[in-house]
Amino acid sequence: MANEWATFGADLHLDLGGTGGTGGTGGTGGTGGQGLRHGLMDALREAVRSGRLAAGTRLPSSRQLAADLGVARNTVADAYAELVAEGWLTARQGSGTRVAPRSAARRPERSRTAAPAASRTAPGAPAHNLRPGTPDLSTFPRADWLKAARKALTTAPNEAFGYGDPRGRIELRTALAEYLARARGVHARPERIVVCSGFVHGLMMMARVLRDRAVREVAVESYGLDVHWKLLAREGLRMPALPFDERGTRAEELAAMSGVGAVLMTPAHQFPMGGALHPDRRAAAVDWARATGGLILEDDYDGEFRYDRQPVGALQGLDPERVVYLGTASKSLAPGLRLAWMVLPEHLVAEVTAAKGEVDWTSSATDQLTFAEFLGSGAYDRHVRAMRLRYRRRRDQLVAAVAAASPGTRVSGIAAGLHAVLELPEGTEAATVGSAAFQGLAVVGINRFRHPDTPVTKDALVVGYATPTDSAWAGALQALCRVLP
Repeated sequence: MANEWATFGADLHLDLGGTGGTGGTGGTGGTGGQGLRHGLMDALREAVRSGRLAAGTRLPSSRQLAADLGVARNTVADAYAELVAEGWLTARQGSGTRVAPRSAARRPERSRTAAPAASRTAPGAPAHNLRPGTPDLSTFPRADWLKAARKALTTAPNEAFGYGDPRGRIELRTALAEYLARARGVHARPERIVVCSGFVHGLMMMARVLRDRAVREVAVESYGLDVHWKLLAREGLRMPALPFDERGTRAEELAAMSGVGAVLMTPAHQFPMGGALHPDRRAAAVDWARATGGLILEDDYDGEFRYDRQPVGALQGLDPERVVYLGTASKSLAPGLRLAWMVLPEHLVAEVTAAKGEVDWTSSATDQLTFAEFLGSGAYDRHVRAMRLRYRRRRDQLVAAVAAASPGTRVSGIAAGLHAVLELPEGTEAATVGSAAFQGLAVVGINRFRHPDTPVTKDALVVGYATPTDSAWAGALQALCRVLP
């Protein structure tokens, strides 16, 4: 039993204040035992008083704690008994020794009418959220994800819990290669896929690789996310903006940008305008990349969700050696999973892998294994189909409600994705966003996404209809209709 402390019971760290020594394994302790008992009692009181031991915490048995501390069992039993008598601990047959509930006098006062902390709304938080960029998090497929996790963990090899290949788990890269080829028309092989913790993480790695390749300019679309532009700027890259018209980003303008070495685009569903890049423009972008040796960074952020058209395949399928494809589970499942992927040209794999690091430190191996099982079992396809129907119903409800409340408001960008663009009369965007905020509605104007070098061409709201839960959707839609001109 000499090593019992290492294998039996719960750990409990206590500082006995330098009382040191041992009371043996069975005696009553004597004078040394008294000092140990008092030191133990003081340490336990302090742990409870400071909150390190919370009310209800079950303590180790006297036998276990005595073995851990190297003192006589009677020393621990006596200390427990006195602390029970003082009210610090409770002891019940079959329930063990626990930290007693704190007295009401020790608790902070709270109004009887105050809502529990978890249910209160943060000061200034909107009552309704129609910002774009987030799915309905209440629909995360918990049961199917848990089922996939159980199977993945049961069958995972022992080495899966080590540091791992920096490109990510081979199981996930294999499953992604099959899925992306089937669903998005991507030419992918597992050895050319790198798993990352989000689109921004992938873009960060690509920015470093481009900088190391002496690229100094990355063209971007006239409308997009400033977080992406700021990331590129931090890496010392300049970002000229490509013009935009009714057929999408004018990719043919790349030919006149002599200093550009890469372009960042959302060809399947332009964010935030909402349209698909015209086939002529897709071809122009690929022709530029081939002629100059440039790279296209393709952000396929919500390619799974289309409603009134055939799916637009990934641009990467036109030239896998000139396009870096970036995808993510943030819109289809949840951003909190921190799962995304890059499909790379062969000549970039080693450089991107080096930029990521020597080990895969960004995405949990267990989450990668779970997602691989989720993909391979067909659960991901079933979830995407169900969400596609759900979001299409919301889109239709949005279009109908806007038509009834504001017949002059044009709704565009609705053939795919999780957001719509509601065009406003010239000069009314800021006032409409402010009025919405006053009424507790969070919504974003399209000029929030305009590149600094792009002139104002329209006023509009970008409405994310996926974000609210079912119970909040009707109220959010009503609030939106109230603020439309």
